[in-house]
Amino acid sequence: PCGEQPLPPFGACLLGSINLARLVRDPFEDSAAIDLDDLATLVATSVRMLDNAIDVSKYPLPAQEHEAKAKRRLGLGITGLADALIMCGVRYDTDKGRDLAKSWVHALSRAAYLASTELAAEKGAFPLYDSTKYLATEGIQSLDEDVQAAIAKHGIRNALVTSVAPTGTISLFADNVSSGLEPVFSFSYQRAVLMPDGTRREEEVTDYAYRLFRQLKGEDAPLPSSFMDSQGMLPADHVRMQAAIQSHIDSAVSKTINVPVDTPFDEFKTLYVQAYDAGCKGCTTFRPNDVTGSVLALAKSDKAAGEPELPFETPVPKQADQLDAGAVVYMTKPLDRPGVLPGSTYKVHWPESDHAIYITINDIIQDSRRRPFEIFLNSKNMEHYAWTMALTRMISAVFRRGGDVSFVVEELKAVFDPRGGQWVDGRYVPSLLAAIGGVIEEHLVNIGFSEPTEAAEAAEAEALKVVGGGGEHVHANSQFSRCPKCSLPSLVHQEGCDTCTSCGYSKCS
Repeated sequence: PCGEQPLPPFGACLLGSINLARLVRDPFEDSAAIDLDDLATLVATSVRMLDNAIDVSKYPLPAQEHEAKAKRRLGLGITGLADALIMCGVRYDTDKGRDLAKSWVHALSRAAYLASTELAAEKGAFPLYDSTKYLATEGIQSLDEDVQAAIAKHGIRNALVTSVAPTGTISLFADNVSSGLEPVFSFSYQRAVLMPDGTRREEEVTDYAYRLFRQLKGEDAPLPSSFMDSQGMLPADHVRMQAAIQSHIDSAVSKTINVPVDTPFDEFKTLYVQAYDAGCKGCTTFRPNDVTGSVLALAKSDKAAGEPELPFETPVPKQADQLDAGAVVYMTKPLDRPGVLPGSTYKVHWPESDHAIYITINDIIQDSRRRPFEIFLNSKNMEHYAWTMALTRMISAVFRRGGDVSFVVEELKAVFDPRGGQWVDGRYVPSLLAAIGGVIEEHLVNIGFSEPTEAAEAAEAEALKVVGGGGEHVHANSQFSRCPKCSLPSLVHQEGCDTCTSCGYSKCS
């Protein structure tokens, strides 16, 4: 299941999108409008094509094939909505824009249902079709009366017909029209492109409607007010457009509601209430953050050379792969590794192992500040090889993204071994992973990346209370250690072997 297509078990998406921008006649003129006859013809062809896909698809599981063919659901939707509105001279965030978009989707839905009834007359209705129950549903009752009459007469080939998906990739292939029902992100922006060798390349991308306007009106023509992007929109306007589209979609609508980073929580929460009250079947918000950044980033300038300022323009933020927060720089693109890095190696003796673990942390100098870049764990004990290798790669990947990585320490130190921890250098450590977290914490303090915290000392004191039980501590100089089998402090070293006086465990047996 996803935002645009709630699915039952073994259900499958079958989506298609009509490019509204290509159906606008006389773009940027007073007579600009979508050709509704062309839309109806294109929709009929699309419904037949998607219905055929149900029969020719190779399903991985028999249950998936049964589910698909029993209901024959499909999801025909739209893309290029925002560009189409711009080409018709209407702003996306106005009542007129929402009403026009709603009329286009109504025309699409009407044509799609009529096409499905024609297929039913030709090939038969979907196997689970029950005329009485189907016609009584709320969605069908909201359709035009002649559409309901056609269903009553012929049945319908597809249980569900319409859906609006994000269409990010296919909108790029369609000459970078606006995606789905989304507003234009920016008329010129940077997109991170994943290359075959795993690296990422930044590409500047321009919007279809913007390029068409320049082609038709010239490079120096001022942009009409209909050219607005998502940077200048209120979150509530996103919800209103989604609700307008949802009213004529039988499945669901996928929409991203962009929320400014400084939005108060109560205002943020209100968006979900507003979406629910407006009849939206889902609500997806995106708030730029310091960890994930964003896939898209504004170009350094959203205007061509000499482009006049627009009244609705907003200041261009920094690139999404470099968002400052105090002295910390957050990266969405991993840092490149220099040939030589400074670092430190720490030796950890874990009581359960005969061999020490060596932890090497290398650093990088970034903006005159030393920060961790990668970590390596090494030991002669091969028992933990798989998870230490995985841990090495995961932590290194986090380090290379930048930002405040102190959460890595917090997560590792919070791991408790169900068999019980160990005493290391007079301190109780709840697990080997916690010991590794302690080393990373020590390193971050040593290089000046983090400050020692009182919370860590408090957590250690709390751990000691848990170990002792009833407030009685088990001291490091006690003759007993914790048994890895029963977790009781009854492990003694005698005759060259660790033996538990409680459960009989012996390391040598």
